[in-house]
Amino acid sequence: MRTVDSCFFDRYVGIDYSGAKTPTSSLPGLRVYVANRNSFPSEVQPPPSPRKYWTRRGIAEWLVEHLSEARPTLVGIDHGFSFPVRFFDEYRLPHEWPAFLDDFQKHWPTDHDIYVAFVREGVCGNAAARRGNASWRRVTEQRARAKSVFHFNVRGTVANSTYAGIPWLRYTRLQTVGVHFWPFDGWVIPRGRSVIAEVYPSLWSRAFEKGKRNDHQHDAFSIAEWMRRSDVDGTLAKFFTPNLELAEKKAADAEGWILGVA
Repeated sequence: MRTVDSCFFDRYVGIDYSGAKTPTSSLPGLRVYVANRNSFPSEVQPPPSPRKYWTRRGIAEWLVEHLSEARPTLVGIDHGFSFPVRFFDEYRLPHEWPAFLDDFQKHWPTDHDIYVAFVREGVCGNAAARRGNASWRRVTEQRARAKSVFHFNVRGTVANSTYAGIPWLRYTRLQTVGVHFWPFDGWVIPRGRSVIAEVYPSLWSRAFEKGKRNDHQHDAFSIAEWMRRSDVDGTLAKFFTPNLELAEKKAADAEGWILGVA
């Protein structure tokens, strides 16, 4: 019989993301829930300040602080981590995620105190040199029946969050040591490592009673609770090794993968 002592992780962080406004804006759509092996997720409030809600910068700084602790932690964030291979090829980019992060932040500096829309509209940055097409989809999006990371201004899209969040993944990567960004750092995760993975809470949110949580709170709760339960019951490991054909896996090495999509 499996016990919590055989779990891969000790802590589970679910983050429902928002690409609204600026990185220092207090956003009700940004929610963080944390669970331990033996506890249900509870909401984490931002540090005391005049701001009522989390900011994107605040979440990135909080992650850097907590991922420096010696506690294997699984973090699930609700936005795309990379783009389709078609994008890499269109702009002659190497199929390497760290290089993609640098190139993206150079053209879409959305970690600065600006709106994503400012870059889209050419007020700053250089979006014209790095535009995607909503018809391009990653293998994992096709498998999950999720919308393209380039699909703006439609219900259920994560495009704005993706464009706002990718530079903060880069920030977190540069500010931490030994954190495994899955699957870009490898599909197999060394024991004892903390992991950051892309998630899609719509896969699980209906399986959990919502109670008094709003939609953003419930998505963050569902991420943390699904990860916790899957680790405790021993099913999590199979989701780190999805069933992919060789060509699909090669694409996903650059495109990334949504944890929980088999």
